[in-house]
Amino acid sequence: MSFLGRLVAPQRKSAGDTLEIFRELFGSRLSKAGIAVNWDTAIRVSTVLACASVISRGIAQVPLKVFLQQGESKTPALDHPLYYLLHNQPNPWQTSFEYRETMGLHLALAGKHYSFINRVSGGRIEELISFEPQKVCVDRATDGTLTYNITMPNGAQQAFPQEAIWHVRGPSWNGWQGMDPVELAREAIGLAIAAEEQHARLFRNGVRPSGTYSVEGKLLPDQYKVLREFIVENTTGDNASMPLIVDRGAKWLPQAMSGVDSQHLETRRFQVEEICRSFGVMPIMVGFADKTATYASVEQMLIAHVVHCLSPWYIRLQQSIDAHLIGKRDVVRGYYAKFIAQGLLHGAMQDRAEYFAKALGAGGSPAWMTQDEVRGLEELNPMGGAAAKLPVPTNVGGGQPQPAANDDT
Repeated sequence: MSFLGRLVAPQRKSAGDTLEIFRELFGSRLSKAGIAVNWDTAIRVSTVLACASVISRGIAQVPLKVFLQQGESKTPALDHPLYYLLHNQPNPWQTSFEYRETMGLHLALAGKHYSFINRVSGGRIEELISFEPQKVCVDRATDGTLTYNITMPNGAQQAFPQEAIWHVRGPSWNGWQGMDPVELAREAIGLAIAAEEQHARLFRNGVRPSGTYSVEGKLLPDQYKVLREFIVENTTGDNASMPLIVDRGAKWLPQAMSGVDSQHLETRRFQVEEICRSFGVMPIMVGFADKTATYASVEQMLIAHVVHCLSPWYIRLQQSIDAHLIGKRDVVRGYYAKFIAQGLLHGAMQDRAEYFAKALGAGGSPAWMTQDEVRGLEELNPMGGAAAKLPVPTNVGGGQPQPAANDDT
């Protein structure tokens, strides 16, 4: 039976199934703004979606390769089975980009990611299959051993041992469970949802949330009901800007209130910054910037995003791959996983050209790359010969470097 067939095969249900279903359906908690917040409601907030997308795309767009280090030599380990899985296709229906993008969404919104490690004869990893975080319940035994109880599409549960699941944790308090970012940022996200709903109601009501309709005498309950329906019909929606016709001495005194007057715009702008702080994403990366930003400052913000937001995720994933997928035996032999962050420079050709020029020794600085190494980064074939050797540096004036001084001169 195939792996997927085994997954959906009937299994004995446990008493925890009902609890897991309850958590999935009602796992959100009300924020102080009165809004239920979970990953599903949070991702509908544009700023949360943007932050999660920035993190997931940053993890997915950078090439991920397995290398072999032998002495000073570091070469891509093309013959290692994990190289193809991580760099090209981890399972039959996902590319590496799609798989890592899903992983990034899980880590950003749930603080954890789970993948089944499908090993075949000899312990070779054949494929990696991700699970939705809310479908996985982790149990920890007294000796520290972890067991993963996964709810299948048919509602049955199946238990997997620790060595069968690749568990990537975000920041953790107890060391074996990642903290839930959405739960920790519940108040900021809840206020953002509440502000957006209130702002929508303002526009739905023609930005006229209230007014006074004055009549002479006292209204009976039925008259009050009919009058209220009349006011709603003639002062909201498509009729919000139409003249209101009244009779019998009635007076309509509208009390117009704009979003700016009610501080909604300021509140919503502040919530963008609050949510970005919660996810560790620079506001400029979600399209939020103040008017004082310059080209130079934006460039530094983009660099700060790579250094302070994406690099910690790269290191976390690299070490997790080494520990749980490559394994101690191959790590000792020199195998390791590496995100090639230089891929983020593909969009800045001028900066890329300057970087390569300095790497080849322009301006008299010592060269640290060969022409063939530069060609390799540009997906060009090596030339060999002199192109495979480090170039001799020249001085700033363009002439040959002067010989070093010694005691004989």
